[in-house]
Amino acid sequence: MIVVKVGTRVLTHADGTLNEERIAALAEELNVVGQMGRRVVLVSSGAVGAGMSQLGLAQRPTDLAQLQAVAAVGQTKLIETYDRTLRKHGRHAAQVLLTAGDLDDRARYLNVRNTLLMLLQLEAIPIINENDTVAVDELMITFGDNDRLAALVTNLVGAQLLIILSDVEGLYSGDPRQPDSRLLSTVSKVDASVEACVCDTRNRLSKGGMTSKLRAARIVTAAGENVIIASGRSTDILRRILRGETVGTLFLAQGKSISPWKRWLGFSAQPRGRIFLDAGACRAIVQQGTSLLAIGVTHTDGTFDKGDVVTLCDADNRDVARGLSNYAAAEIERIKGLRSDKIAQVLGHRPYEEIIHRDNLAIL
Repeated sequence: MIVVKVGTRVLTHADGTLNEERIAALAEELNVVGQMGRRVVLVSSGAVGAGMSQLGLAQRPTDLAQLQAVAAVGQTKLIETYDRTLRKHGRHAAQVLLTAGDLDDRARYLNVRNTLLMLLQLEAIPIINENDTVAVDELMITFGDNDRLAALVTNLVGAQLLIILSDVEGLYSGDPRQPDSRLLSTVSKVDASVEACVCDTRNRLSKGGMTSKLRAARIVTAAGENVIIASGRSTDILRRILRGETVGTLFLAQGKSISPWKRWLGFSAQPRGRIFLDAGACRAIVQQGTSLLAIGVTHTDGTFDKGDVVTLCDADNRDVARGLSNYAAAEIERIKGLRSDKIAQVLGHRPYEEIIHRDNLAIL
């Protein structure tokens, strides 16, 4: 299974209007991917751009209500174009609009997953986008950009490959506009040296850039899968990738594939607080895969309850892991730094030996 993400600048003309010829070409490629025996999910930007085209707007709105209204108009045009072009190949487009809350809640997360897998069984092509009409930053139910959404969907359905189709050929060693910049064919790990290659420019239509694509690559590769960033304007790009041609930039998986449960814990669930660890606890969790014990905790941040997802941080405030806490924040503050056999003396009971069991920990 693969997930394909296509950006706004790939789907629109220079004036911001929807490029229906490009969508038709993409629909043909998606059909060929299906004929090759691969199931494919599409994460598509372009709703705001399509809405601007329909309404005759020259600039992306900055007012939230207007932006959401334009997205609502554009989403109708976008999905109609996909459905019309896919029907020429005997396939159906299935619109799926998501908010971050849909992937944060475990039950809704599983419902979305089951729906997507059933659509694939029916040989429909899910066309996923953020539900811009209800996604609000202040409510913390926005993905931020469709690159991150595509990464989370890749983890959700357990796809082995995420293909991000951009308006550039891939990741360059510097500004792609400079003659001395070279295309990087393979990236073994997204680290500071790779991030230093990024030279993003602002665009009136799209929110993402290479920075957001690298964040998406980090999420997917950390879960044990691969990512390719390539030009969405190149002819037959999906077929070339699946034939094994060297195109774009390949980001290699970091270790083995992790379980669906830990993918949700590590990347989709919204943390309710933070637990800070000493150096010994960090090493034990990351290098040895141990559970988190109270003796390794220095302090907490935020108010969270038993069963909430929390982020584990080192002394330098760097995220180390995420997990399901067996204790509330107030209880952890009372037992931090103690050996497990001392917990009952302080709390009056010891329902769990671990603050977070290793089975409920996802290393970041």
